Amino acid sequence: MNELLLSRPNLGATRAGTPVWEMAYFYPLQGEWSESSYLNLHTSRLIEFDNGFLEFLPMPTLAHQFIVDYLHEILKQFIQLHNLGRTLTAPLRVRLWMGKYREPDVLFLTSERLGKVKGDYPDGADLVMEVVSGGVQDRYRDLVEKREEYARAGIPEYWIVDPDQKLITVLQLVDDEYAAHGEFGEGEQATSALLDGFEVAVTAVFAAADS
Repeated sequence: MNELLLSRPNLGATRAGTPVWEMAYFYPLQGEWSESSYLNLHTSRLIEFDNGFLEFLPMPTLAHQFIVDYLHEILKQFIQLHNLGRTLTAPLRVRLWMGKYREPDVLFLTSERLGKVKGDYPDGADLVMEVVSGGVQDRYRDLVEKREEYARAGIPEYWIVDPDQKLITVLQLVDDEYAAHGEFGEGEQATSALLDGFEVAVTAVFAAADS
């Protein structure tokens, strides 16, 4: 008899009203996922990938999505007007480096980068935006971890949009690290270092959450 079954006497005896734990054995253990296994994972959940580990993101709220939609529309209009490339929103896997994928809330890809895409997902991006949401762990992910990761991936510009603080921080890649292009509060225009002439009214961004 299979030794795995002998060591787990309750396997196959899931009770009504409890999760089907047996299904877990169809998938790799945390830390053992391959990049191909992650890419073949089809789900409505937002799941990012970090060197064999799956990271489950919180489901976006309505207010979060209103802000994302507003930012995407403003950015999309500017990019289309100047014929610079394409803007997209999550869910879309972006490969930062081998074994590392994130799903930015909003991203911009230049025409040049789009021309180099092979497969279903882009390698990196030219500008990314994250709308901060969730608890302490989620804030740390956007404010600290992704700041380091997007810089390592060579993404020229990172916008951190923080509804709690009513603040938009625009980070510009200088050498291998981000430097603050600006921190913009309500009543101010958040501007881009990468896209000359692109600006967003901060008050309007956060007002979009109440749409």
